Amino acid sequence: MKKLAWFPLLFCLACSPKPKIPPVHISLIDIDRSVSFKGLDYAVMHEINRDSGVWQNLLPVYRMPADTDLKNYQPAQPGTYRLKDSAIVFTPDTPFANGQTYFMRYYQFGEGNTAMDFIKGRKKLGNTQYIDLIFKGR
Repeated sequence: MKKLAWFPLLFCLACSPKPKIPPVHISLIDIDRSVSFKGLDYAVMHEINRDSGVWQNLLPVYRMPADTDLKNYQPAQPGTYRLKDSAIVFTPDTPFANGQTYFMRYYQFGEGNTAMDFIKGRKKLGNTQYIDLIFKGR
């Protein structure tokens, strides 16, 4: 009988609406010397910006290797991050190479981490979702 008591709770969790993921955008700016990332909440960006070194961990930029199976093993591009209006701007130490493909890895902390996602096996503990936002140097 106790097993049946959990059924309505699990049913409600499965039917709960998914949180809306804000759209994220990247674009080359400053005569293609920098990349701009938009999509984070303004208050969150200002709070994160208090620790200047954290952007490298949250929005790292990488050079895309010829063999894309190796992209998880690339070192992050060195450079500086700054907050400009409602965007995070990354400027690499060396300019983006003309025609070279790069990607910014956007980690989605806290999204898709509902109890039902873990129960159904769609999400495993310790795995962080990310999106690779691809752009090309010009």
